[in-house]
Amino acid sequence: VIKDNIATRDLPTTAGSRLLEGYRAPGDATAVERARRGGAVVVAKANLDEFGMGSSNENSGFGPVKNPWDAERVPGGSSGGSAAAVAAGLAPLALGTDTGGSVRQPAAFCGVVGVKPTYGRVSRSGLVAFASSLDTIGPISRDVAGAAAVLSVIAGRDPLDATSSERGVDDYARAAQESVPGVRVGLPEEYLGDGLEEPVRQAVLDAARALEDAGASVTRVGMPHTGYGVAAYHVLADAEASSNLARYDGIRYGAAPADARDEDDLVVRTRTEGFGEEVKRRIVLGTFALSAGYRDRYYLTAQRVRSLIAADFDAAFSACEVLLTPVTPGTAFRLGERADDPLSMYLSDVFTAPTSLAGVPAASVPWSVAGDGLPVGVQLVAPRFDEAVLFRAAAALERVAPFRDASPALGSDEGSRDGGST
Repeated sequence: VIKDNIATRDLPTTAGSRLLEGYRAPGDATAVERARRGGAVVVAKANLDEFGMGSSNENSGFGPVKNPWDAERVPGGSSGGSAAAVAAGLAPLALGTDTGGSVRQPAAFCGVVGVKPTYGRVSRSGLVAFASSLDTIGPISRDVAGAAAVLSVIAGRDPLDATSSERGVDDYARAAQESVPGVRVGLPEEYLGDGLEEPVRQAVLDAARALEDAGASVTRVGMPHTGYGVAAYHVLADAEASSNLARYDGIRYGAAPADARDEDDLVVRTRTEGFGEEVKRRIVLGTFALSAGYRDRYYLTAQRVRSLIAADFDAAFSACEVLLTPVTPGTAFRLGERADDPLSMYLSDVFTAPTSLAGVPAASVPWSVAGDGLPVGVQLVAPRFDEAVLFRAAAALERVAPFRDASPALGSDEGSRDGGST
């Protein structure tokens, strides 16, 4: 299953927007082309928050996605369709995109594995751009081995993407089979503070003990600029979005009204009628951050914060080889619960946005099922281009996770605490 902001030659690519309804790309994205070459069969495109902007998959022009564990809950966003499809057993593998947590958060909410590779590890050619310095394509699967296999196939240098790296691709499948004795694991203090629901906190601490039992060492590390991550992320991502989405004017791209009076009316009506409310909000915020008199105050300040956050990760990785953190502050929230509270929605990315700003690889691994019957995932973070250690640690957790035999109780509005059949 391919998230619908990734181009496919034989299926429409709408990015979840009515503005692109029916649009067909001239060819496959590089990641899709490589997946097909590796033996993948594309069975469907997956719904998403419009243009990848959202944390709940309620912002799609084609309606919301529901969580297979509880149809009254969100699946997470923006790759909610991809994660829900894998969790529901509709396909064993999916591609999603992650700009500030959009693979990892849905993976945590739906009880599947989701990987955000290092920025530049996978080509962005054929990806509908949201924030070009942050966008990544990554795999979603039922297990770590599946994600490792997919990333091995789609990763690598692509001449069609100048930001793709020339560094060689490791054997991730083999890495997922290796044990973790001697691996140093860092537990960031700032990720375990206020606002974290107890089932999530407990999952992280239990996962840390499990890694110790498997032979790894665990140490506390500091990430002092973590608290600025969400704010910096939204300034930078929204600024880039306001630039990238300028192409949707009804002339170059976009379904234009047939009765427009003139060119100005055509552009205004195309965007007013075509873009959803969340996309409009982010375009306005991003344009403001880049406007005269405010660019230094907001955009350049956010770039400086981004550098400080990246330095936090570099410092942490001098003391450890992989970090263990929460993915989200809590389990999947109810549909509509945060629809009128954008700030609360944005804070869903508090633990994922910093890794995106730093460009480092990260993975969400299912760990347990909370008392409300919903999955709880934990996040592993590794140094740039060291996805191999990420898969080693992820596989070690998967082997001992209480979640191992759990699955959603499909056909019911309530998830299964004790597991069920798919």
